[in-house]
Parts: sequence; structure tokens; C-alpha cells
Amino acid sequence: MQTLTVIIPTFNEENYIEDCLISVSFANQIIIVDSFSTDFTVKIAEKYNCKILERKFDNFSNQKNFAIKDATSDWILFLDADERVTEKLKLEILKNINKDKCEAFKIKFPHFYMNRFLYHTENKVIRLVKNKNIHFEGLVHEKLIHEGNVGLLKNFMLHYTYKGLFHYIKKKDSYAWFQAKMAREKKKRASYFHLIFKPTYRFLHTYIIRKGFLDGVPGLAVAAIDAYGVFSRYVKMILIERDLK
Repeated sequence: MQTLTVIIPTFNEENYIEDCLISVSFANQIIIVDSFSTDFTVKIAEKYNCKILERKFDNFSNQKNFAIKDATSDWILFLDADERVTEKLKLEILKNINKDKCEAFKIKFPHFYMNRFLYHTENKVIRLVKNKNIHFEGLVHEKLIHEGNVGLLKNFMLHYTYKGLFHYIKKKDSYAWFQAKMAREKKKRASYFHLIFKPTYRFLHTYIIRKGFLDGVPGLAVAAIDAYGVFSRYVKMILIERDLK
């Protein structure tokens, strides 16, 4: 039987971490990599026999890479504290890690907004991977570098994405700074064309191509805020270029 480690980065997640840990209690090992939380996140995690690492946050990739070295299982599932593994997804994970057909799997994440899951506004992200020559790259929306074929699990991961409108916008702004810094490091430049075209394309892609319109008003809101996130990224790129940050 193949074994499974779950890695969860945390910072002040006392309202979410317990339900997350309960949902992955089937794992052989659970690692919390905490950014020195000031609430009860760590105390709650200690009740669930987790291995707890502490590291000052600098970027998302480094936090996860720091924890990977302590993973002792054949497979790793990367999770955030506001995510939940359903019973169906649990059974699918256990079944597939013992099939030996793929070395990594994408999982579907529907957005949760306005008290409902938006199944037409989902992301497919590699989160389940063999513990072999893996690492993350990138400051935000980090990319998992791995070997081998990638499969897709059919069951959804529950993701309580946004805690409200202002939290959603704040999160987009935070990510935009990381993305702007990454773009600047790659010598990319922003123009007024980017400020107009890129956000417009993101809105149409989310709302029309990915059928966000089928999710009603929440789908419209997500598309609009996604577009704002792209606009914010290019504004911040211009600010960094002109040394106005």
C-alpha cells in the first residue's frame, strides 16, 4: 500500500484548520508549515498529531519546499487550511495512488462565493504528486515541478475560497504584488495596452468561455474581480518600473 503525506501551509487559520485536518485524518502523515501564527492555529493542529514546522513567510513556494524535505510518504497532497477533502475525493485519492498509472493528479476546485460553490468557475490544479524530485517555483500561484504523467481526479475539492467581497479584493491585491515582482524579475514591462486588453480578456474568459454566467450573480462578481486582479497586477508593474512603490 502506498502512503500519503498532507502538507498544509498556515497563518492565523484557527477558524478553518480543524475542519481541514479532520478531512485528511486518513493520511499517514500531516505536516503543518506555519508562518508564526498569533492565534490558536498551532494549538489546534497539535491535537491532531501533526508534525509542525515554523518558518517566516517569504513566498508560497519556499514555504512548501521547506516542508517537502520532511515528508516521509510515497505521495504528497498539498492543501490549504480553507480546503476540505470530501469522502468521495478521499476514496478516489486512495484508489489512484495505488494504481501506479500517473505520477501526479490535478484536482478540481470550484470557487466558493456568496454562500455557494460555483461549479462553472473552477480551477484544475496539480495537488497530488509522487514524492520524488519535486519542488515549487514562483512567488504566487506557484508551479509544481515534477516528473511523469498527470491525471485528473473527477471529484471536487471543497474550497472555501473567499470570506467576503473585501477579503476577495484584498487577496487579489496581495497576489498582484507578487505577480508584478515576478514579471519585473523576468524583465517584462507593462503598457497601457496591457491595462485595457488583459483585464477585458480575463473577464470574458472567466464569464463567457468558462461559462461563469451559468453561476448567476456570483459568477459575474468573480469574473469582474478576476479582471480587477489582472488590472491591479499591471498597475503595480508600472509602479515598480517607475520606482513609485
